[in-house]
Amino acid sequence: MFTKHRGEFYLVMGGMVFAFNGVVSTVVLEHISPFRLAQIRAVGALVFLLAIALIIDRKSLAATPKQMPKLFLYGIVGFAAVQAGYFLGIQRGIPLSLVLVIEFTAPIWIALWIKYVRKVFVPNSMWGAIALSLLGLMMLAQVWKGLTLDAIGLLGCILSAFALTAYFLVGKSFGNTRSAMSLTVWGFATSSIAWMVTMPVWKFPFDVFTIDMNLRGIFEGSFLPGWALLLWIITMGTIVPYLLVISGLRRLSASTSSVIGMLEPVMAGIFAWIWLNQSWNAIQLTGGLIVLIGIYIADRARSEVD
Repeated sequence: MFTKHRGEFYLVMGGMVFAFNGVVSTVVLEHISPFRLAQIRAVGALVFLLAIALIIDRKSLAATPKQMPKLFLYGIVGFAAVQAGYFLGIQRGIPLSLVLVIEFTAPIWIALWIKYVRKVFVPNSMWGAIALSLLGLMMLAQVWKGLTLDAIGLLGCILSAFALTAYFLVGKSFGNTRSAMSLTVWGFATSSIAWMVTMPVWKFPFDVFTIDMNLRGIFEGSFLPGWALLLWIITMGTIVPYLLVISGLRRLSASTSSVIGMLEPVMAGIFAWIWLNQSWNAIQLTGGLIVLIGIYIADRARSEVD
């Protein structure tokens, strides 16, 4: 049973860890810009993963000149742009759940790409799964309450949605030709280069590592040094979930993977509920259940989608 559903397991676990990291990141983003946090994630993860890859399987890192453009696109769009848009939305005051709702419109764009660009059949059940999951996410975020959204933050969320679309599509195009470790190292390497060029290291606010950060919520009044929270974000909030998601993506279609990824906003809401005391009402609970139903339908439809 586990072997049969290994791809789904990896994606669910990856989404869960990403969701928890979203709550941790809200604490850190009170002390650092979203772009610098994305830079820390990329460079820090690269240092750890490159060292491991060089020890256990350095041959997997090799790439031909023909593969290089796609690997650079994969890293800059799928790693740097997704994170930058996501963190920008959070920092500009857009609620975490709503940031994720916008980001996870990606399955719609993926399905449209598959149907109208690749000219591949998309079963009606997949469209239904996407519609159900999106409805559930909107109920979870209660978008009808007339939120006044910051324009820059909204653009960041939209950027993240399109970048996530490219991440799934380009990542799936590698198939099983590259290991999850190799793809992750290349992704962080190219995104690190992009961040180094745009934001030089010598201008980095190094004091963020020594600041005592208030954990807020149920931990209000408790503090941890910045280096400890940033170390968590790099390891458990970045390296582990990326490896899990890429491993799952190699076993499932891009459309199915992106719909299963919609579990992340639900889990983020649960973690925010527990940690930040952001309770859910009956409508939000119903929305979370609808998302789960949509994910189940998408998984049932995956055998019909490439």
